[in-house]
Amino acid sequence: MAKELVLGVGLASKLEVALNRHGIPDLADIDWLCEGDNLANVRRLRQGYATLTVQEHVIDCDAEPFLPKGWKKVEEHRKGGMFKWDKEAQKDALYLSDGQKNGKWMGGNKLREELKDKPVLNANVLDYLLANPHLIPEEWKGKYVFFWGTVYRHSNGGLFVRYLYWYGGRWRWDCHWLAGDWSDGDPAAVPAS
Repeated sequence: MAKELVLGVGLASKLEVALNRHGIPDLADIDWLCEGDNLANVRRLRQGYATLTVQEHVIDCDAEPFLPKGWKKVEEHRKGGMFKWDKEAQKDALYLSDGQKNGKWMGGNKLREELKDKPVLNANVLDYLLANPHLIPEEWKGKYVFFWGTVYRHSNGGLFVRYLYWYGGRWRWDCHWLAGDWSDGDPAAVPAS
């Protein structure tokens, strides 16, 4: 007869400390380990019968960006090569102009001019994140994160920049007219340094 494991207080405490040390406070991860063969597969890895491959998320920022239906054209698209997305590094990689801070508002055309020499991310990153929403940092919720590397010409003639935002329990995109204003809730997405 197989010996049954008894997880004592000491070992349970050690597991709790390790989970917190590695930033895994989500009980859903523990639930996941208990489902199906997941724990057995982790054990196979530990015993050397399996290998772990860390998935890298690489975005082609040189590709032609998505053009929403009815929009006229891509006015400007700053290419950025193959960009490796790192969720942890990107969580704080948001840029605000001084003209957007401390309750100030800044016009979009002026902000675009200020951002021309900044390494802003383009709409290819936005679309990749929408397809992989688990990669979007939680810290971005409550903000409108703009991807200034791609500026569109709408069919009405105006210039627009697309942004990501959290609403109704999911991530969505929309756009803002450059003739409008930007505040401290409207940061630009930039590569983490």
